[in-house]
Amino acid sequence: MVNKPEKQNNDSQTRPPIVVILGHVDHGKTSILDYIRKSKVAEKESGGITQHIGAYQVEHDGKLISFIDTPGHEAFSAMRSRGAKVADIAVLVVAAEEGVKPQTKEAIEIILRQKMPLIVAINKMDKPNALPDKVKKELANNNVLVESLGGEIPSVFTSTKTGIGINELLEMILLIAEMENFQGNKNQLANGVVIESKLDSRRGATATLLVKNGTLTTKDIVAAESAFGQIKTMENFLGQIVTEAGPSMPVLVSGFNTVPPVGETWQAASSIEEARDKVAIKGPQEKQKREPAELINIQEGQKVFNFILKADFFGSLEAIREVIKAVPQEEVLLRIVKAEVGDIGENDLKLAEGAHAKIYGFRVKCPNNIQELADRRGVKLGTSAIIYELIQTIRHDASKFLAPEVIKQKLGQLKILAVFKVNGQQQIIGGKVLTGKIERGAQVDIFRNKEFIGNGRITQLQQNKKDASEVGKDRECGISLESKDMVEEGDILEAFKEEKKKREL
Repeated sequence: MVNKPEKQNNDSQTRPPIVVILGHVDHGKTSILDYIRKSKVAEKESGGITQHIGAYQVEHDGKLISFIDTPGHEAFSAMRSRGAKVADIAVLVVAAEEGVKPQTKEAIEIILRQKMPLIVAINKMDKPNALPDKVKKELANNNVLVESLGGEIPSVFTSTKTGIGINELLEMILLIAEMENFQGNKNQLANGVVIESKLDSRRGATATLLVKNGTLTTKDIVAAESAFGQIKTMENFLGQIVTEAGPSMPVLVSGFNTVPPVGETWQAASSIEEARDKVAIKGPQEKQKREPAELINIQEGQKVFNFILKADFFGSLEAIREVIKAVPQEEVLLRIVKAEVGDIGENDLKLAEGAHAKIYGFRVKCPNNIQELADRRGVKLGTSAIIYELIQTIRHDASKFLAPEVIKQKLGQLKILAVFKVNGQQQIIGGKVLTGKIERGAQVDIFRNKEFIGNGRITQLQQNKKDASEVGKDRECGISLESKDMVEEGDILEAFKEEKKKREL
């Protein structure tokens, strides 16, 4: 079989930069993307963006910029984990009034690890409690030194309420793109990365393909790592039919034999046979990566928390799976019984009942009749529109399987002055409080000549022959001690209380 030769005319030319926006939840990533879309797309195209395909392009000063629109940095990390070179430039969004947060640090780690050019957007500058200088210092403590503090990383003040800084951010992206001189060759077989995918009820398996090099046409056959097919339809992010897509352009295509996962690389093939062969080679590796939950080894003593995931897109499922992998599971295994795209339905309830599982939905609907049916059957379910919140909920629910942490709170010490009576495990003694206090109901450790000999519990406590709830330092008291270990005059009792504290994964 002879492959279709690539044209080698050395026709490389500048291509639009591909940008990903990362940062902590609620710091304004989505609002910045929305503002750019509304101001740079909707003003020129009737109807604007009508569908979510995971990426889109805007025009600024006559030049194009491609944005990856992920559900969060988790999805971007999932793409990177498959080895795909996805974005050219990263924009790190940090809220001016909150500063560096846990997800900000995670995003910084991703950006620095991938050695991507970085722009910091200090957002929400319209807030009266904005502290941009504090934000810059916190960033410096996390290896991000902006230009105003003597570093090389540009920073921009932004606000989607007032619109300040958005044009400056776009200009900075174009400036970095010009300096980096990102190149693409239109005259070769196309290749790129799967940005988003889903099973469409009308069109079958669809995927958003980001073209990294070459030109993709509606005549092409595409081979990803686990799926292939002849392109049936190709649309841009505005839902408009297109016949070709060049470097840095995202397009929604249909025609795959199955849904390719987010992050897979793809390339145009010369024939269906060639495409099938490429998948046959790479497919088994992909299957190993997505080992079903039923095959997961459960360690001895490990508890299992079963749950079902429903999401709007396969990209969202990939992102959620990627974050769940990072949750500590030594004591409680997070077992995904089923993960699929679509709204929560009756079949999910049936599976949840049989598997004693909870159902979590991400950006999907749960019809009222399904909620009512779930309530009647005792199936717990919840939905969220933010990955960070969803993961926190899963962790919280799974933490109920953890044994509580027992905290020992020391109360005080008592020296035994006399042993008055012994009746089995009940011992009546007199003593003096040396430190702290002694409380009725407290547990005690017994020491003789500084060596531990046993333990017990104070069942009754008297001071001046009157019942007392506690006795303080330097006071004498009478005690009824319940212990299988016999005490003697001169022994020291160390009193303590135990508190049980809930643990979180």
